[in-house]
Amino acid sequence: MSPLEHAEIPRELRGLRIAVLVSGGIAAYKIADLVSQLVQAGCGVRVGMTTSATRFVGPPTFRGVSGRPVLTDLFAADSSPEPHVELGDWAQLVLVAPTTADLLARIAHGRADDLVAATVLAARCPAVIAPAMNDAMWSKPAVAGNVEMLRSRGYLVVEPEAGHLASGHVGAGRLPAARVLVAAMAQAVGEKHDLAGQRVVVTAGGTREPIDPVRFISNYSSGKMGYAVAVAAADRGAEVTLITTVHHPPHPGVRARPVETAEEMRLALREELPAARLLVMAAAVADFRPVRKAIHKIRRDQHQELVLELERNEDVVAALAQEPGAEGVYRLGFAAEESDLLAKAQQKMAHKRLDAIFANDITRADIGFGADHNAGMLILRDGTRMDFERMTKRDIADGLLDAVVPRLKS
Repeated sequence: MSPLEHAEIPRELRGLRIAVLVSGGIAAYKIADLVSQLVQAGCGVRVGMTTSATRFVGPPTFRGVSGRPVLTDLFAADSSPEPHVELGDWAQLVLVAPTTADLLARIAHGRADDLVAATVLAARCPAVIAPAMNDAMWSKPAVAGNVEMLRSRGYLVVEPEAGHLASGHVGAGRLPAARVLVAAMAQAVGEKHDLAGQRVVVTAGGTREPIDPVRFISNYSSGKMGYAVAVAAADRGAEVTLITTVHHPPHPGVRARPVETAEEMRLALREELPAARLLVMAAAVADFRPVRKAIHKIRRDQHQELVLELERNEDVVAALAQEPGAEGVYRLGFAAEESDLLAKAQQKMAHKRLDAIFANDITRADIGFGADHNAGMLILRDGTRMDFERMTKRDIADGLLDAVVPRLKS
């Protein structure tokens, strides 16, 4: 067997974060050359291996060509507590090659009994599966059934090529050529990375309006919904800036820009918006702020009572609509309401000149502020309404992007 020939790495793949997962087939050694080609094209590549794969190619080989540590164990002491989740979150594309009949079956049936299978299950990004096995194994109905199951669930399966096999047989079972694998990877990215090359700005958290050096006016917003949208957009290929008042776990595709007050958020948005294609205003911006901020801490023993004089903050979203270049930015806002969600959301959308708005009911304890789940309705400017049942905020984020991204192109 000869190594995979050099493959031209297309523009769609350059710069992507790719998880290459290798199982124990004789063709495993060929993947080292492909990893090298991807790295040379500017891709970030991390490799995970099944235990049997390490019997064909040693982890140091893949570490050498990728420049990164190789993951082989779900419970390794020197890795993160959940390496499969961390790798799945990091990746923008997964390639499983070669995929043995055993691994193919385990992925098809949702097994997570080793690092490779668990990573595929945990990943949210597109995945390309490249089977390679003996021709008799490939021809079995059980294997064909697993392939169809994977395809029905959104995986892109690249069928093996025919030729001389390691067993001495001649037939279908060879790992596809590098150009075929690369073309499949580009196809998967093209189908899922609908925000590739687009700038997205997301706001998150509740602004803090200072009373004195230690106190402020704020709200219950945790920033989880905005962070979920930012990560979902990054996973679809966008360049994301998250303007936020709270700390979030770092994500390789999200640039965080911390702010505190509504005014700081407005100024940050003015700087970030001109290059953006989509603005998602998930932050809970304070409507009012103290007229004056005390220079020193206000002490209880110096006041029998304390009266705060408040003034209105500028409406950040409405003001941005007047900025030069704002007409080219699709604006999605949020409305947290106690009642009459539809009417109040429509009124807010018109006042703030939004293209779409997501409204949720703040009287429900199982969704909204601080919760990991949300529910509500998305209203578009053309009158379209989409209802979202209770689901994780990440799933809500994906659903919102599914709805608005096609409208960016129009």
